[in-house]
Amino acid sequence: MKTMLTTVSELYDAVQLDLRQPPASATSRSERRLGLIGLITTWSERALFREELALMARDTPELIDDIGLTMEHVEIELAKPFWRR
Repeated sequence: MKTMLTTVSELYDAVQLDLRQPPASATSRSERRLGLIGLITTWSERALFREELALMARDTPELIDDIGLTMEHVEIELAKPFWRR
């Protein structure tokens, strides 16, 4: 049960943080006002990025070095849930 409470608490904190600090790409007021839609979009982008990173690490690991990461960095990033920055 403790793990579940920690996960829910972490999710709640992430929602609060993302709603207060929208992504840098949200430049206009209307984009920042979207709130929940913007949050879901941000989380979708993170999940997609991590999927693409996992595919790159699996299929073409030599490209990981080319983008300036190590496999350790990749593993850390892939271990994060979609709501974590």
